Amino acid sequence: MKGPAQPDDLDLRAALTAGHLRLRGLLDGLTDEAARAPSALPGWTRGHVLTHIEGVALALARQARYALRGREIEVYDGGRPARDAAIEAGHGRGAAQLAAAVGAALDEAEASWAGVGPGDWRRPVAYRGGTVRTAGLAWWREVEIHTADALLGAGPDHWPPQLCAHLVDFLSVRVPDGTALTLTAVDAGRSWTLGGGEPVAVQGRLTDLAAWLAGRAPQQPLSGDPLPVLGSWP
Repeated sequence: MKGPAQPDDLDLRAALTAGHLRLRGLLDGLTDEAARAPSALPGWTRGHVLTHIEGVALALARQARYALRGREIEVYDGGRPARDAAIEAGHGRGAAQLAAAVGAALDEAEASWAGVGPGDWRRPVAYRGGTVRTAGLAWWREVEIHTADALLGAGPDHWPPQLCAHLVDFLSVRVPDGTALTLTAVDAGRSWTLGGGEPVAVQGRLTDLAAWLAGRAPQQPLSGDPLPVLGSWP
């Protein structure tokens, strides 16, 4: 199959529910020591990652909630500085408090996304000038990627195939100019050609290709030496 997959057939609510359940299960038994341990993100502990998940869950949920009222609202009150300050203020909480806060944020997210009807997905939101659906896709990316970043036992190997295909599409803008990057998922019988110019071929498992494009370490090596240097996150 050629070309980036569009998740038009995705049951987004079901995908979010699956991601929430996975994260909730991983939070069971979280200890203070584990919360202070490093995450996969440089300079961040698991507490930082979990606090970020809490914040972005609430921020994107309210995008949907206000859109249903016909209103657009800033993603974070106070913008990026307030978001960063909340992570710094919250990452040092004890494990029980962190787990409870993330659980409450997931409750709020589930309630907000459950209220979206079939005709509501195209409603505008402030987030990137998009729609309720693009905000929901953003939350799907955030919860799945950062669950892996937390190093609680579910890495990119646990990402569902539809998410991996979506990440290839969403992150195709990271392919450097002048490069025609062909990605082949050897375990899925799928390939994508992204960009244009000098041909470069990279092969690997679908989850590993998605992890690499997302700036995360593949669980198994990719072919292609050297791998192209990717651009900024979109």
